[in-house]
Amino acid sequence: MAASGGTKAILAALGANAGIAVAKFVGFLITGSSSMLAESVHSVADTSNQGLLLLGQKTSQRKATREHPFGYGRDRYFYSFIVALMLFTLGSAFALYEGIHKVQHPEELSSPMVAVVILVLAICLETYSFRTAIVESRKVKGDKSWWAFIRQSKTPELPVVLLEDAGALLGLVFALTGVGLSVLTGDPVWDGIGTIMIGVLLGVIAIILIIEMKSLLIGEGSGETELATIVGELTVGDIDRVIHIRTQYIGPDELLVAAKLAMRPGLPLADVARAIDQAESRVRAKVPAARLIYLEPDLDRTVPDDVVPQR
Repeated sequence: MAASGGTKAILAALGANAGIAVAKFVGFLITGSSSMLAESVHSVADTSNQGLLLLGQKTSQRKATREHPFGYGRDRYFYSFIVALMLFTLGSAFALYEGIHKVQHPEELSSPMVAVVILVLAICLETYSFRTAIVESRKVKGDKSWWAFIRQSKTPELPVVLLEDAGALLGLVFALTGVGLSVLTGDPVWDGIGTIMIGVLLGVIAIILIIEMKSLLIGEGSGETELATIVGELTVGDIDRVIHIRTQYIGPDELLVAAKLAMRPGLPLADVARAIDQAESRVRAKVPAARLIYLEPDLDRTVPDDVVPQR
């Protein structure tokens, strides 16, 4: 569901951003507005970003090889990280440069109403894309807050599209405000200020995404609730306790679980194997993403407190 929902949100954003980019460039050529130019570049970057997200989904489906025995699931994290970098460089850096230039050297806008009409239409299209991302994200968000979903989601595409669309909507409002104030006051410096605000906004969003995607790319483990579920399913029957456990997402839909288990003393080898197999089945039933499970049976060598030697 997460993968299909992410693809739907990406395609909605791709279509909206491609159309918006063309309209904004036309508006910039007519009006000369720096806010329109910054928003045009922003939309081109967003359109390219959706293509990268789709590419990541495609390449992550490659079969595992001897060189990459755990597959290519992290490709989705890699391309999402590239998207964050592009949003920072092509979006934020360019907007800040253009905005500062227009503040220092303001230029009168021509046909500002054209820019206003295009920006209003762009807001409508971007709202559709943002709504699609919200609807698809709610299917996997659960009871988490939106901020917690962005921070904790192991599926990178939905948080990326959510933040991109939110940033695009606010950026359009800033651009519309800059153009509007330039018309009302007769001072084109407001257009440059609106562009700077767009650059700052994109920079903040890009930094958040860079931090989150870097964390996923390095490797994140299960959250507290999921980890507690796994441990609970392992400690049943002939398994006394989990001595230690390590988990890591090697892809959005693939979790690696490695644990050392304290078995009941005196258990025959056949019963040990049966207990391990049953533990794996229980974990996979409760946590479907746990596709790779490595369990090591051991004896509990913990020394009781009443027999610890006194110094």
